Amino acid sequence: MTETSVILALVVITALAFDFTNGFHDTANAMATSIATKALRPKTAVALSGVLNLVGAFLSVEVALTVTNAVVKIQDKSGAPKAELLADGGSTLLLIILAGLVGGIVWNLATWLFGLPSSSSHALFGGLVGATLAGLGVAGVNWNGDGSKLDGVVGKVLLPAVISPVIAGVVAAAGTWIIFKITTGVAARFTEQGFRWGQIGSASLVSLAHGTNDAQKTMGVITLALIASGHWSDLENIPLWVKVSAALAIALGTYLGGWRIIRTLGKGITDISPPQGTAAQSGAAAVILASSHLGFALSTTHVATGSVIGSGLGRPGATVRWAVAGRMILAWLITLPAAGLVGAVMYWIGDTVGGMAGALVVFTLLALASGGMYLRSRSARVDHENVNDDWDGETSTPAVTPVPAVAAN
Repeated sequence: MTETSVILALVVITALAFDFTNGFHDTANAMATSIATKALRPKTAVALSGVLNLVGAFLSVEVALTVTNAVVKIQDKSGAPKAELLADGGSTLLLIILAGLVGGIVWNLATWLFGLPSSSSHALFGGLVGATLAGLGVAGVNWNGDGSKLDGVVGKVLLPAVISPVIAGVVAAAGTWIIFKITTGVAARFTEQGFRWGQIGSASLVSLAHGTNDAQKTMGVITLALIASGHWSDLENIPLWVKVSAALAIALGTYLGGWRIIRTLGKGITDISPPQGTAAQSGAAAVILASSHLGFALSTTHVATGSVIGSGLGRPGATVRWAVAGRMILAWLITLPAAGLVGAVMYWIGDTVGGMAGALVVFTLLALASGGMYLRSRSARVDHENVNDDWDGETSTPAVTPVPAVAAN
């Protein structure tokens, strides 16, 4: 094997590893509320989400070949790698991609370890931005686009990160308030059962949308690496094996379930009832689908979290644990720079060592960091057996002024 082929193999393996972490990290977005309200059993929920992620990954590849264009300037408008980055056989571009993926994986695992919902997309983009800054300088980052539309780091990452959870929260709060208003006086056994079915439907829709959107990122990264190394030249299609492997990786990660994050989102922010869960998931699905139709990029994690907080605000007498929410928001704020710092350091190490040896060192460091965080997680295990235990990590503070509860009979 040539040196370029070895580096390419490391990039492909690392990309699929990121796709796997993306799957288990983001399972909570779709299924946390359904698990918390017992609309679905934990293992059933993650299995359903995994299947729908697998199906969704095959529904579209429209943006896969230009996935990095939004934040870094390593592709031209056609999706092909820039010619100047192929002068050394594509090694520089491959190292940028490898280092960026490492930044995304490390941040995904770190936030999973602490049970913090954060954006896998932003982690990937942050890692790529950091690696590009280290390899190409400030000019290599697409900060604002050409001004004709919302683009670049500001338009595709920062603004959606601020706006999407607010919109989702408002929609979920309004939906929750309306639901409790119109069901006042209806027997609880009827509303609970009916809304549990509604949760299953809305959660399934979010899972399908997640597979369609997030699996494409990995497909795009792998295909870009294949083009850079001379192993693929078609800019209009994705190799079948890339589609299949990316779909299986995200589905497997989803099935294994990021139980620590599911617990935080389902039990840590607010105590969720089936009507709240339906409002939260429906609000998240509506915002995701509307934004996709309008061409706005956003984080499904931010949307799902905003919806859960909104459902707590909209339910009469409910509480929101603002300390937990505050830690999540802090994680959102530092995702881009934290993943970027790891990506930059990894590129610097790989470039300093040089060639295939540099890529192997970077890959080895990723393996050691991942193994260390996994072993650390075993000391306080969270899985399908205890994911729904009562939350006792934070003191609740009222989200709204308590009012008389709705009639149960």
